[in-house]
Amino acid sequence: MGGIGIWQLLIILLIVVMLFGTKKLKNLGSDLGGALKGFKTAVKDDDEDSAEEKSEEVSGETIDSTAEKVETK
Repeated sequence: MGGIGIWQLLIILLIVVMLFGTKKLKNLGSDLGGALKGFKTAVKDDDEDSAEEKSEEVSGETIDSTAEKVETK
């Protein structure tokens, strides 16, 4: 009770194809795929930038200084 079977999915698919046509659905699918690909690329680039910032913080330069005693006259 409450589950969607294979026959209900096929009927829904048939109705969607009849309403929109295969060309529009093909274009919609390719647009959605391109958007997901761009999103994944942006997330990957953001992760790489974060990793570079963390490595710069860890491997930052340190300055060694020594104090010398200065005598005043």
